[in-house]
Amino acid sequence: MTKYLFDTKENNPQEYYWFKNALSEQEVNRVIGLASELPEQRASIIGEESGGSTRSSMVKWIPRDNIDWDWLYEKMMSLSVEANDALWHFDLRSSLECIQYTEYYASENGHYDWHQDIGPGELPSRRKVSITIQLSDSNEYEGGELQLCSGSSGDGLFSHTRTCERGAGVGVLFPSYMMHRVSPVTNGTRKSLVLWVGGEHYR
Repeated sequence: MTKYLFDTKENNPQEYYWFKNALSEQEVNRVIGLASELPEQRASIIGEESGGSTRSSMVKWIPRDNIDWDWLYEKMMSLSVEANDALWHFDLRSSLECIQYTEYYASENGHYDWHQDIGPGELPSRRKVSITIQLSDSNEYEGGELQLCSGSSGDGLFSHTRTCERGAGVGVLFPSYMMHRVSPVTNGTRKSLVLWVGGEHYR
């Protein structure tokens, strides 16, 4: 019988990593100020037209190879290296997509229902680590919790969920295959950044 041996280096594939100060107060204000000059569009998801029920938010795309934004790409990539070295040990190569700046409005039932960031297509299929950084202070909005699902049981499909830390500058990183959501914003506006890091397909 042929015996197959695999690398048994331990990792934690259902855990997330967070930073209390992924961005400083000054950096948060800088991002919000620079982003105010970017064009916005209504968010959509693959397979669902803009305005669908799964997601309600407005997004802006932060340009790459731009002197005003290079520091932010470097910062978010360095966060992914630290988190990956601590927990997952994925084969990360680069970030192939632009940073997404997102605003969820209570007046529009802002939310993003349960989903994964990895999926079909040239770019989504290469995502391995998702990075989100909150730009709004906790007292600027109600609801809008980032929640992760690490499994299910007889209690229900999303019975094993965790609500992530919140606050301006807080960064949360997790494997892109993890189910997650932003719960409905019931008051105010929630602002955040998202970037996906990966490279080659899982193999």
